[in-house]
Amino acid sequence: MIMNTYTYTTKEITQNQIWTLMTDVNQWKNWDVTLEKSEMKDAFEAGNFFMIRPSGGPDVKIQLIDVKPKSYFKDFTKFPLAKMYGEHFYENTPEGLKITITMSISGPLAFLWNQIVMKDIVRHLPEDVKTQIHEAKKIS
Repeated sequence: MIMNTYTYTTKEITQNQIWTLMTDVNQWKNWDVTLEKSEMKDAFEAGNFFMIRPSGGPDVKIQLIDVKPKSYFKDFTKFPLAKMYGEHFYENTPEGLKITITMSISGPLAFLWNQIVMKDIVRHLPEDVKTQIHEAKKIS
């Protein structure tokens, strides 16, 4: 298994603001410059799916496999001979809102899908979290 974690703590936004931003999947494409498409037809609940299309890439189907409102969600993407998971934690601490994202990939072709997909996701996490904070600040 290949795993990478990024953590950032901020006092600029609340847990409610980031949760509102992240659970409105249909709006991701409006603030995430790496996406051409983001679509979710059902509620943001475990078992449901959403679709994204990275800029210049194919549609990707992602399943929510665990959701704890306002504090955590875990998503799952299946690739040929590999499984990728994204865990998103939003924890209130005395220092502020602690945002932690852990990306992991496993399976016989994990090394390949890490090179093709996950490595870029991990590389962009600091920038992505800053964008999320910027966008979440607009939510009252």
